[in-house]
Amino acid sequence: MKLRVRFLPQQLLFAAGCSVLLASGAIGQAPAAGQATFKVRGGTAGVQQGTVLGAGPKGVEIRIGAQTVTLPPAMFESFQMAPPPEYRAGFEALTAKDYAKALTLIKSVTDKFKGLPTDWAQYATGLLGDIYVAQEDFAKAEAAYNEFTRLYKNASSATSQVGLARIALAKKDLAGAKSRLEPILADALKQKNIAPANAIAVSQAFAVSGQIKEADGNLQGALEDYLRTVTLFYHDPAAVALAQEKADALRSRDKNNPLTVP
Repeated sequence: MKLRVRFLPQQLLFAAGCSVLLASGAIGQAPAAGQATFKVRGGTAGVQQGTVLGAGPKGVEIRIGAQTVTLPPAMFESFQMAPPPEYRAGFEALTAKDYAKALTLIKSVTDKFKGLPTDWAQYATGLLGDIYVAQEDFAKAEAAYNEFTRLYKNASSATSQVGLARIALAKKDLAGAKSRLEPILADALKQKNIAPANAIAVSQAFAVSGQIKEADGNLQGALEDYLRTVTLFYHDPAAVALAQEKADALRSRDKNNPLTVP
């Protein structure tokens, strides 16, 4: 038996999608001028505070009092810092499909903070590749995804695979895009709880899978994948917004013969 899907209001679904990132400070309130609270592994100073000046190949540059030190991310037992205002503004520009503005804002964040051990810096670094894909600058997109993998070695490898699937889809290589996502999707459907390290990548994967199926003419399968992002794997707000938009468009194509999901 098939049931017709009835959507919740979009704003509620988007709020649900934002919950994980809001909780981690990824799309939170305005930062306090780059102030960070951190604890160094094995250190005797306990929890410290400092001003983050930037992050680079050698580590995170922090001014603590009158002293400036550079510490590799692996040295931190804990690290908390609110994102700069350009982060939220860049995300909002992306959801509004103003890709030029989104690129300027997000790149200003990653140029200074990529490699920083925070959820928002990690998310922004992956987001940069997504923006390049939207602009069809595939060489820069692939470079951005590769840099993400290099900088965040402990992050899910699924993130870069989803990014490369986006590139393949944009090039109309549907088979190549599908092959990159299949293991991610299959594993996600087996799990009752998605590990935090995989949550955003899985959310993105189902949204991209929906686009692949839609391009291949499998509208029913596309709708099901979009709904999985919206209702089950809603950890990436950008993916939720995209999936909601795509699902709404599919459902409005033929109101006399609406698509259904199991």
